[in-house]
Amino acid sequence: MRNALRKELEPVASSFIVKELVESHFDPNWHFHPHYQLFLVEEGTGTRFIGDSIRPFTEGDLVFLGPNLPHLWRSDQVYFNRDSGRITRGIVLYFPEDFLGTDFFRKPEMSLLHQLLEHARRGLEWTGPTQEYVREALRRLAAQPAGFSRVLALLELLHTLSHRPDYQFITSLGYTNTVKPSETDRMQIVHDYVLGHFQEDVSLDMVADLAGMTPPAFCRYFKTRANKTFSEFVSEVRIGHACKLLMEGRLSVTQVSFESGYRTLSNFNRQFKGITGQTPSEYVRTIRVV
Repeated sequence: MRNALRKELEPVASSFIVKELVESHFDPNWHFHPHYQLFLVEEGTGTRFIGDSIRPFTEGDLVFLGPNLPHLWRSDQVYFNRDSGRITRGIVLYFPEDFLGTDFFRKPEMSLLHQLLEHARRGLEWTGPTQEYVREALRRLAAQPAGFSRVLALLELLHTLSHRPDYQFITSLGYTNTVKPSETDRMQIVHDYVLGHFQEDVSLDMVADLAGMTPPAFCRYFKTRANKTFSEFVSEVRIGHACKLLMEGRLSVTQVSFESGYRTLSNFNRQFKGITGQTPSEYVRTIRVV
């Protein structure tokens, strides 16, 4: 078993951290930490897990996460192949809630920033022109030496985000992280198994056995931790993969259905509309307009 899911960041001399990430793939471990995190994907594709949300990601994916919100950017399988020649790039910003003092963001003048931080506890994602603005702002921050001006630049970035309306909440209303740091990472085992087998018939008995639980106990455990049933989780992984394939536009809807683990087109269409609110054909038309 690996250690608990809580992730500790290395100590640094400054009040916040900005990193440019260049790796063969993003960190594949389901984890959380006590810091706020602003993350922009500059290169790479895969599936993004945040709290009880499962979505495909690609270049430009921009999210802001509050403390202790579990997350994982799982790169597509091709990025784990040594000879693929592919890389992932991203810029990540971490800061603790009290990096400017315990009550700084509770001052009357900080009301919009305080609201932004509270909203981030559910996770926020931005689209449109905000993505490009944040990309340039994060690049400048990453290149800037630690000091007063760098703190001002971060506050300016947060101030701008607090005024940008093109955001969506990521997790469900009322979602809370119930995973305890003292627990072994059963959820990581579940993620690894489902992501490796979703194109096949996923076995509940197998997953429960891997987690060291009986199937009924595992189902109760999973719903408490994930805010959804295990079968709903598998369906969302499959439909997330289907969305990615439809965005690429290389396969027909029938082929996408099969590649996503569905054996009948009718079941695929029903599951796709139940999760996305659109039929596959409507989804394709939407992304082509965008």
